[in-house]
Amino acid sequence: METNRQKKIGGVLQKDLVDILQGEVRKNGITNLVISVSKVSVTTDLSIATVYLSIFPQEKAKETLEAIKTNSNLIKHDLAQRVRLQLRRVPNLVFFIDDSLDYIEKIDNALAGKENPIENRDLLEKRRKS
Repeated sequence: METNRQKKIGGVLQKDLVDILQGEVRKNGITNLVISVSKVSVTTDLSIATVYLSIFPQEKAKETLEAIKTNSNLIKHDLAQRVRLQLRRVPNLVFFIDDSLDYIEKIDNALAGKENPIENRDLLEKRRKS
């Protein structure tokens, strides 16, 4: 369970990471790309921050994530400049794609009956445990 300190630090990092990432998108003139930081989880020793990103459109998600991972040292440096008065050490950043919206959409489709296994028997093969 996260402590209040971890939550506060995660919130500070999230706010500043959003500014950094969206600023880079604007500065480089990239259009039709939205990057949002959905959650930042910090470990108890404050050494690692797990950053969950939502990238739209989904087709550009993997290549954008790879670009962010290769530039993570520069992002960490920019972040350190912003939070230098709040944090003594900036945690290492680990980036992941947040696919919770896709998961919610699949559940909504299943509940709405769009993926009804009674009408479409092919769906049963996907749900069977092997």
